[in-house]
Amino acid sequence: MQDNRPNSGQSIFGGNIQVGGNITVGNITQNYRSSEANQSAMQPDNRPSKRTILTMASSPVNEARLRLDKEVREIKTVLRLAKHGANFSLQQREAVRPDDLQDALLDVEPEIVHFGGHGMGEDGLALENELGKTQLVSTDALARLFKLLNSHVQCVVLNACYSEVQAETISKHIEYVIGMKQAIGDEAAINFSKGFYRALGNGKSFEEAFEFGCNAIDLESLPDYLTPVLKKKTD
Repeated sequence: MQDNRPNSGQSIFGGNIQVGGNITVGNITQNYRSSEANQSAMQPDNRPSKRTILTMASSPVNEARLRLDKEVREIKTVLRLAKHGANFSLQQREAVRPDDLQDALLDVEPEIVHFGGHGMGEDGLALENELGKTQLVSTDALARLFKLLNSHVQCVVLNACYSEVQAETISKHIEYVIGMKQAIGDEAAINFSKGFYRALGNGKSFEEAFEFGCNAIDLESLPDYLTPVLKKKTD
């Protein structure tokens, strides 16, 4: 029996198969590209990268214990459920010491930096030493660090008591900085984070997300909804 099927080097219309260029069938000429080229066109190499959040937690053993693990878990949950949550990448650092700050920030290069822990007002933020006890980092030292990172850090969240003074100083170099003007309860701090990142994950701006964070505290009938403050960089 004669096999009338076209061989692998011929088109069903006669002639040789082309991988790219023009193909003529009857009086119709059509330009086409290979499937690989079309796939490349649909998935360009210049797709935007994810927006990175770096969470840094510090709860020294000689200070009141904070539910920082729950806070990070709630942030992950609201981003997972948000419409655009897949556009965010969350990186974590725990038991943060002063020396860890540069390492983490240079390694991750985040757009958003979230600190969860204790603030000491004018004395600075409470990180940990080698024994897990309090080691303060001054406001000015933090501001000078973020000045070096303002090419990629757009927002800093200081979810710590009495951190307004740090927020004010850091905002000289970073576009948006959130601090707390007085002590804030653990549940209120967690609810602020939920509202803030839920809003970001649904396409809201930093300013809008701040308002959603405050409202998330208010909706739970907690008294701290006026405690968070947003500082914006002024040129």
